[in-house]
Amino acid sequence: MRKTLSRHGNSYALVLERSLMELLHITPDTPLEIQTDGKSLTITPQTLRQITPDELAAHALLAEAKYGPVFEALSK
Repeated sequence: MRKTLSRHGNSYALVLERSLMELLHITPDTPLEIQTDGKSLTITPQTLRQITPDELAAHALLAEAKYGPVFEALSK
């Protein structure tokens, strides 16, 4: 998706369509974390929490238990 900045007073704004906001489950009140690596911007809703390595491992075990045979068949 390509976007351009819009003039907003003495600044510029990035306008997000309602469909994109609905997809991300954000509202105009949702705090957004903006990060850059010097070449690109990453905008992340702060409502998303970071999953811990233990939680990730637990989910991986559940997925393996439930879908192990499917994963095995797909790997062939």
